[in-house]
Amino acid sequence: MSVSLFKIGVSLALGSALAVATPLMAQSSLVSAAMADGRVGEQADGYLGFRDAPSEALRAEVDAINIKRRAAYTQLAGQRGVTVKDVGVTVGCETLKSRVSTGRTYLLADGIWRVKGAEPIALPPYCGN
Repeated sequence: MSVSLFKIGVSLALGSALAVATPLMAQSSLVSAAMADGRVGEQADGYLGFRDAPSEALRAEVDAINIKRRAAYTQLAGQRGVTVKDVGVTVGCETLKSRVSTGRTYLLADGIWRVKGAEPIALPPYCGN
């Protein structure tokens, strides 16, 4: 993955990206329950994803959250002169690093769903570990 996180100005953009994305992390009880039981998880690209085939209702709610996230990432990307993907990945890295709770599922760029244990998530190199 050729993501230029330094191009964003990591410390400034990360703070801004998280400030924009944090309200978008709030979710309905349906999404919260799906995250708790491992059907939905955070992805390295900054969006929520499905570990298993979702119901129509769950898909609609997750899609709505992801649309809001993309809008926030698009706005920030325009302000910073970077790509939407760069912002999403920056938020994804920080989310995986500090916001995924023990027992929750997450997806790295390798396409493998994992469950967070007590140890920190082994982040991809592009996250600037």
